[in-house]
Formats: sequence, C-alpha cells, structure tokens
Amino acid sequence: MQDDLSPLGTNELAARAEYIGTAVVAAVPVLALRPADSPRLYGEDKAHIARLAETETPLPPILVDRRTMRVIDGMHRLMATSLQCRETIEVMFFDGNEADAFLRAVQENVAHGLPLSQADRRAAAERIITSHPHMSDRAIGHSVGLGARTVATIRRTSSEEIPQLTARIGRDGKVRPVDSGEGRLRAAELLAQQPDASLRDVARAAGISPTTVGDVRKRMERGESPVPAKPSANAARKDADGNGPEAAADSDRVRAQADRFRLRAATPPDPAAAAGRLLRDPSLRDNERGKELLRLLHVNAIGAEQLQNAATAVPPHCVGIVLRLAHQYAKMWQNFASELDGRARIIDPSAVAR
Repeated sequence: MQDDLSPLGTNELAARAEYIGTAVVAAVPVLALRPADSPRLYGEDKAHIARLAETETPLPPILVDRRTMRVIDGMHRLMATSLQCRETIEVMFFDGNEADAFLRAVQENVAHGLPLSQADRRAAAERIITSHPHMSDRAIGHSVGLGARTVATIRRTSSEEIPQLTARIGRDGKVRPVDSGEGRLRAAELLAQQPDASLRDVARAAGISPTTVGDVRKRMERGESPVPAKPSANAARKDADGNGPEAAADSDRVRAQADRFRLRAATPPDPAAAAGRLLRDPSLRDNERGKELLRLLHVNAIGAEQLQNAATAVPPHCVGIVLRLAHQYAKMWQNFASELDGRARIIDPSAVAR
C-alpha cells in the first residue's frame, strides 16, 4: 500500500495488522479506498447497506486490491461502515491483475453476502470467458454460479473475439482438451491393444481423464462408438436449469435495461447555485484550503455563464493556444470529478442509484 493513499504510514499499518487464520487483516482508513468494477449491473443495494449499518456484530474484512486500493469485495460493508461514521475498516489485500481481481470479486459475491442476480452472473461469465479463455466451462460456471452448459452457450454466442484454445483448465486445476473426441479415439486404440491396462495409465497416454477412459471402455464393450453423439440443436440451446432460448432472451433484455439505467445521466445542478451553497458552508470557509477550493469553484461557476459567447472573442491567431488550454482544463476537472466520484459512493451511500 502506498503512503500517499493513506494518512497511515506503512509502520502504523503494520503495527495495527493482525492475523486471522492465514490472512493478514489491516485497519485502513475508509477514505483511502476506492470502488472497483463491480459485477453488479445495478450497483449497490441501499436497503442492504442500511441493514448492515444497523447491525452491532462486527462485519467481516473486505477484500482490496493492494496496488490500486480499490475494493474487490465488500462495497456494501464499506458503505455501511461509512454510515456508522467509522474512520477505518478491516481489510485483506489481494495481489493480482485487473482481470484476476474481477474474477475474484465474482467468486466472493457468489460465495456469500447479497446474491448476484441471474443477469449479473451471465454478464460476469461473458466477461470471464473473454479474460480467462483457458478456464473450462465447468470452472467458470462454478465461479459465477451458473451451469457448465449455460456457460458453454454464452461462450458460443459471445460477441467478443475469444481465442480458440485446444485445451482448458478445469476446477481441479488439470488441463483437458476442449474436444475430447481425439483423446477418446486414442484411448480406444490403447484399450484395444492393451485390454488389461489401468484407466489411469490409458488416461495419461491419451490426454483425457480416467473417468472418460472408463466411459470409452464401456462403450466399446457395448459395441458403441467411443465418441458419443453430440446433442441436438434444441438441447444445446437449453441451459443447465432447463431454460430454453426464451430465458436467454429475457436475460439479454434485463442486461440491456441495466446498461441504459447506468448510462442515464441525472440533470446537473445550476453551477452558480451549487457554488453559492458551498460558499455558506463553514467547513470550507473556515480553513485556507477550503477557501482556495471555494474561490476556484466560484470563478468557474461564473465563467460557465460566459463561455457560450466567449468563443467569438478569441482572435484567430490565439485559437490554437486557447483550444489546448481548454482541453487541459477539461481533463483536470474530469480527473478531479473521477476522484470525487469514488469517494461519493463510499461517503454518501444514499446517493447510490437503485
């Protein structure tokens, strides 16, 4: 954790860290944390936050990306802690890249807490298929709380460009071929040559699981092909719960509605009126840094009314310079807004759209 992200230095955090099982838990200032990319399409649930804030039982530590200080799992708990006016929260750190952090976030949300919706889980599966194409359908399904056949359907219909791999990693960590047909044929040859060979030895030589070799042996004894016939198109379209294409279409509509919901912008307040309210706030007026912020906001609020006609006042030979300055100022304010946006979600959970 970087010192510039937290009022507590490394030594202070180390002194306050304690071991729970094999995981190190540290007390971290609430304002040092930032929201991450949540698997919840609709964002956080205000009612759930309120319920957590009312409980007197200590909440479990949240999971935070050590590199970025963004919350991987525990936004509801973090917001509840903010409502309780607590300055610190217990944190466990995660070390990994952004894709692995999202995968961990989904796994944690599936394992406990407020359940993810069906649309949340399908959207998460689609994203994980793209970021972790080497994971098997069963492994992804276990991570997101869906059936393997549902994940397979999502993989086939995904609009993203997914690398075509010949093997994937299963839940047990073993690498298996995507198409077991070739391995089954190889196993059949080996069993024909060595009928008394063990399933494990044949599986190792053919590159498939012992269970699959056992199925090949039974098929050969019944006089059937070692490679089973593929399911019909109608069966393939059904998910693990027996839902047909209509359920998938409904889920797609839910996701589309969620995207529109998240992109819907609120009507911005009048800059001059908002700046006027801030000018009357003693927590800003009574300290030097607050006064500097008020002066900056006041000047920009007044200038907003004049910008519409200001462009005509720029002489031709100054257009390039003024344009570059405008872009620089816009980027500065955008970065400032992004920083405050993350803090606003934590400090004021009531502002979370639901």
